[in-house]
Amino acid sequence: MRADSPVQERVFAYLTDPATHPLVRRIDTHAASVFLEGDRALKLKRAVHFPYLDYSTLAKRKAACDEEMRINRQFAPQIYRRVVPITQRKDGTLDIDGDGTPVEFAIEMTRFDERQTFDHLAEAGPPDPALVDAIADVIAASHVIAPPAPTEPWIASIPAFIEGNSAAFRTAACFAKSDVDELEDASLSSFSRIGGLLEERGKQGYVRRCHGDLHLANIVLIEGRPVLFDAIEFDPEIASVDVLYDLAFAIMDFIRYDRHMAANVVLNGYLAKTPNDNLDALAALPLFMSLRAAIRANVLLARFDRARHDKADVMQSALAYFELAKLAIRPPEPTLVAIGGLSGTGKSVLARGLAPSVPPLPGAAILRTDVLRKQLFYVHETDRLPESAYRPEITEQIYEILLQHAMRILSQGHSVVVDAVFAHESERSAIRDAARKLNIRFVGLFLVTDLATRLSRVGRRERDASDATPEIAGLQEKYDIGEVDWVIIDASGTPEETLKQWRF
Repeated sequence: MRADSPVQERVFAYLTDPATHPLVRRIDTHAASVFLEGDRALKLKRAVHFPYLDYSTLAKRKAACDEEMRINRQFAPQIYRRVVPITQRKDGTLDIDGDGTPVEFAIEMTRFDERQTFDHLAEAGPPDPALVDAIADVIAASHVIAPPAPTEPWIASIPAFIEGNSAAFRTAACFAKSDVDELEDASLSSFSRIGGLLEERGKQGYVRRCHGDLHLANIVLIEGRPVLFDAIEFDPEIASVDVLYDLAFAIMDFIRYDRHMAANVVLNGYLAKTPNDNLDALAALPLFMSLRAAIRANVLLARFDRARHDKADVMQSALAYFELAKLAIRPPEPTLVAIGGLSGTGKSVLARGLAPSVPPLPGAAILRTDVLRKQLFYVHETDRLPESAYRPEITEQIYEILLQHAMRILSQGHSVVVDAVFAHESERSAIRDAARKLNIRFVGLFLVTDLATRLSRVGRRERDASDATPEIAGLQEKYDIGEVDWVIIDASGTPEETLKQWRF
């Protein structure tokens, strides 16, 4: 609903007047208008009133600008400069930060290349995995500094969001009623199943005042690093959520752009950088992704009436998000994939290549013994451990941790890819028996290649969690591996050739 728009329209006309602002470009969203000119961007709150935000008065817009500045400077101090008034002189002329009476307020921002937001980057092609992993870093870091928030309002808001989405879908009448009803029923059922989990997460401190709106258009690449911006300021309760719900927006959005590898990298990067408690919350991920997709569809539908030339594109995007919401809420049964082989056979490369295609969305969690060993000794992944860290009893402990973590993930209904040498029959039997115990599909893949290839690959490694050297790889030739009843994969070719030998 529009409120005091006549005054605001005068301001908008002034900011786009060719006489004073000849090179300005205007971008509108449902709640804001941004004016790009030179190295500066001015963001004004639109005089609107929705059920979830109220910018209907100048005082409310000023408060929202102040709050947006406060919230976002912690994420992007290089972008957010200050709040400036748009002032009116006695003769009625307008100015930016002048001496007259404030008639509007704007957030002054440092302009960045809008082509470098990750929605544009994802649309252009598969993003660099290193950049995507950096997104996981930035999100994990934001959650560390996010203050704890009350659990009860967050949990109570979930069915309200589900039902609110459904009501908006029915009003818009753009999607089949049966599909809307099915999505609502499945979402409410999922919420009912994980209610206890969400309450426990709150007790553990995982409900925090997060960014709240981490779709890819709100993550931008600046000087080679991803930066989060445009966090929710208009309602603290909307942004006070489980940290995995905050993460789920970016994951969901990568899937929406058909960048499944990127979505999987974000998930695994985040899990590797945060407490293991998150392994026990993956059961919530289907609802979280579905709810984020449904909300995004509704935002686009709200924008449809204002769209001028791109109505078809807006509707197509809304439909894509709605279809993703339906897909995510009904995950298939999980799978346990074990990848074994001596050092240098390419286990970790195959694990990363295979995990995105292992359902359910966004692909399997990856567990790697090399990483678990570093975690056991509280060192960074790329730090070298002493030889004593590879004593047989330590290795036995690592395989037990691997098994426990895999069981935790699978019990949440999520798939897992485990990456280890699996040189002993007992190790291979234990991981296969874990899947049988849970009545879960098991796939065992054992990679083989010649010694020269293994030595070459190990020798070329840089900044990797594995401490294997060419000398260690050579000694492994003497291992008595025994009978291998897994699928044998010839890993002598390229990673792409290895990956083609097994598809989900």
